[in-house]
Amino acid sequence: MITIGGDSHKRTHIFVAVDEVGRKVAETTVTATTDGHLEALSWAAKWPSRTWALEDCRHLTRRLENDLLRVGEAVLRVPPRLMAGERRSAREVGKSDPIDAMSVARAALREPELPVARLDGEARQVKLLVDHRDDLVAERTRMQSRLRWHLHELMPEHIITRSALKRTVVLDDLGRRLSAVGGPVARIAAELVGRIRELTRRANELEREITLIVRRLAPSLLELPGCGVLSAAKIVAETAGVDRFRSNAAYARWNGTAPIPVWTGSERFRLSRGGNRQVNAAVHRIAITQWRGIGPGREYMLRRIERGDTKTSAIRALRRHLSDEVFRRLRLDHQRHVAQLAQPAAIAA
Repeated sequence: MITIGGDSHKRTHIFVAVDEVGRKVAETTVTATTDGHLEALSWAAKWPSRTWALEDCRHLTRRLENDLLRVGEAVLRVPPRLMAGERRSAREVGKSDPIDAMSVARAALREPELPVARLDGEARQVKLLVDHRDDLVAERTRMQSRLRWHLHELMPEHIITRSALKRTVVLDDLGRRLSAVGGPVARIAAELVGRIRELTRRANELEREITLIVRRLAPSLLELPGCGVLSAAKIVAETAGVDRFRSNAAYARWNGTAPIPVWTGSERFRLSRGGNRQVNAAVHRIAITQWRGIGPGREYMLRRIERGDTKTSAIRALRRHLSDEVFRRLRLDHQRHVAQLAQPAAIAA
């Protein structure tokens, strides 16, 4: 069995093949294009039993992954931290592209149950839309901050509440006020008002588009008290297929809601700072919403506090409990979606 480790860049991919014990067998460099990927497949054809291991940086490897998967190749994703640890412990000192590629291959040999790459589905479509909306909202926030400074200089007596600068009626009123004021500051402020209005309009359009997709992909998840459309979209996008997780415990470990034992002679646990922080934040929002009275989370936390937990510990336990519930609902939605896809095939047969 040959494992082919890859180190990817914008213009080139460097591949190193190692055997079952990690000895280097061969090395090649190809361009990061479809022709280069075909050249790599021709180079690897000499080993009938092979697995590709790629560093998990999908902004560089996504096209390569897709080309390999479409021809039936087995592809593993190696987290960068594993590759870095392997490189530090290797006998060959230094850092180069071939050393990095060999470290990826050896890390894949050493670590069991690494994530298996798959062709992108609707989850990636959701992720692209959610990330794009996040970028627009972040840009709008920066512009709102600059606009507030200009408004403080031009009309300090005009008070605008915290979230008012995304409302169309408020922006229209500011546009009328600024049109009556001369000078470069007023012109810049008026331009910012127009750009904020456009960003708000586009963010709302994206939210409506995301809502339609998520309602179709994750109806059970949306029924979870405290889980809004954008939180559900973030969970679906980052999870990228719940069937790739073997259990609810593995999912909790991946999203960072599984507590870590302190192991100092006690049975205490501490908060995990690892895992997928986007899903972790979404689960935290659901937990805080339920703690405020929407859903069963408040009763759960009160029972934990009565048993001696602090509020922080109770929230951590609630987040772990919600991770299991999110996993269960994602599994239900996935099974329903698979059944719906199978229906046309059954009817045709």
